[in-house]
This record gives sequence, C-alpha cells and structure tokens, in this order.
Amino acid sequence: MPQTFEMTPRGPFDLSYQRQFFGGWPAFETDPAAVAMAFPVEGWAESAVVVLRQPETGVITGTVYGVDEDNVQRAWEQALAILSLDVDGSGFPAVGQRDPVIDGLQRTHHFMRPTLFHSPYEAACNFVIGQRISIAQARSIRGRMAADSGEHITADGVELAAFPRPQQLLALQTVQGLPAEKLLRLHGIAQAALDGVLDRRRLRALPTETALAELTALRGVGAFSSQGILYRGAGVVDEITDDPVSKQAVQRLYGLDQPPDHAEVLSRAEAWRPFRMWCMVLLHVWMRGEGGGPASPRAPERRARRTA
Repeated sequence: MPQTFEMTPRGPFDLSYQRQFFGGWPAFETDPAAVAMAFPVEGWAESAVVVLRQPETGVITGTVYGVDEDNVQRAWEQALAILSLDVDGSGFPAVGQRDPVIDGLQRTHHFMRPTLFHSPYEAACNFVIGQRISIAQARSIRGRMAADSGEHITADGVELAAFPRPQQLLALQTVQGLPAEKLLRLHGIAQAALDGVLDRRRLRALPTETALAELTALRGVGAFSSQGILYRGAGVVDEITDDPVSKQAVQRLYGLDQPPDHAEVLSRAEAWRPFRMWCMVLLHVWMRGEGGGPASPRAPERRARRTA
C-alpha cells in the first residue's frame, strides 16, 4: 500500500520553481504540478516511486509506491535528499545578507537548492555512460536501461521505470548503444555500490580529498566525474569546485577584469559558508541563463553588469 509523508522545509523552498531547472523527471499525467521520481532505494533491495507535491501551505508531501514496509521510510528520506530537503536551509538567506551578488541570485531564483542525482550510484553511472557522447544520447541510453532492465512501478495509474539496481546492472551482458568497456566500468560502479563505497552518508562524512581519491580509484572515473559523484550525487553542501564555468560566473557577476584563479574564488566564497555549493549552483544557473552561457576556451571573456 502507498504511504504518504509530509514535512515542512527548514528554510525557503519552492518545488514548482525547482522542477523547472533540474531533475528531468517524467511527466506525471495525473498531476502535472507533482514531481514523480523513480529510483533504486539505497540499500538496493527494491526500487520505489515517490510523488512529491507542495500545497500552498508550503508543506512538502510525498507518497511512496512500490516498496515494502522495511524500505518505505528510506525511500522517502532519499527523495528528500535528492531535493536537498534533508539539509537545514534556514541559514541560507543570511548568506545573501553578507553578499549582495548572492542575495540577487537567491531572490531571482526563489532560494533554489541543488537537485541531486537519485544517489551517488546513479550519478556514477551517469558520468560513465555520458563519456564522449552527447547529453541527449546518454539520457536515451539511461532511459532504455530503465525500461528494459529496471523495475516498473505504478503510481496513481502511471507506470514509471527506475534505473537498474546494482544487482540488475551486474547481470547485464550487453546494453544497446553502450561499448563493452563502458559496461565493464558500470559493473565496477555497481559492485562499489553493493560494497558500500558509494553510500551517500559515508561520502558526506569523509574528508573531501579522501572521498575524491576513493571515487577516482574506480575504473573509468576521473577527476571531473569524481567531483560530480561527490557534489551532485552525495550532495556535499559546503564545498567549492575548481572549474572554468564557476570562474567565468564570478568574473561576470563581480565585475572583474579577468577570470579569477581558484584562490580568489575561495576567498570570495568565505562569505557563502556554510552553503558554498548551494551558491555555486546559483552561479551556474545564472551563467546558463541570464549570463548568456559559458565562453568557449578561445572566446574573449564578456563583462557583465554587477548583480545586486
């Protein structure tokens, strides 16, 4: 039987705005305003569908389908983590009080929080599948793997397919559109998930350098992918990435003459603690929207008016 939970977000949160930017969730015909997630539940015994809604009262409700009593609470908590709702964000607005640039981004984007992959396991699979192909191609392969090899769960008359659990992934000998080497790498990811290496709480608790070193040791996972697994899969809240898009965003938003080095980004980000990654997400959302997109490596950097 489906079970329904509810919680009040600690800090600002707007589900209808959030779903416009992140998730890639399938359309839920019975309630277009809802967010329907299908995913393997961490622990890997079952997959679930969780349908989340936010009535005008601000309370988040979630109905869990497809799992037994032992996993229903875990599925609900995982859905909250995917939306960063497991984090107390009541102090997030105070960051804007310290930094007018962040204040402008927070207000424009409804205090948006990061939306994560369903789990570090799915994040790792995504980065391996997506190597050297387009986002559209990778999304198509993941969707086909879910349809062909994942569990199908019906919620309010709508059938949704979850990405294969690690055990199901290990059983696959071929995947259409996926080279043998990538499938071998995915098998390694699946085994790491079963061994607990990709446990969300564990990765969050590790020192960042240790977590990244462990992730990079996985076959096919480089520096870029390891950061994606840790920050977009596990959901580390107070960390800074060293990447060109973030540097371009800082340059444009703060009116700098040239892109800053990582040390300068870290210095500016001191005011963003303890939500530095949340602020980085806002910078990236701005860059790909109002900021006009990242400059190519050879293109001259454009200046942008200071946001306040």
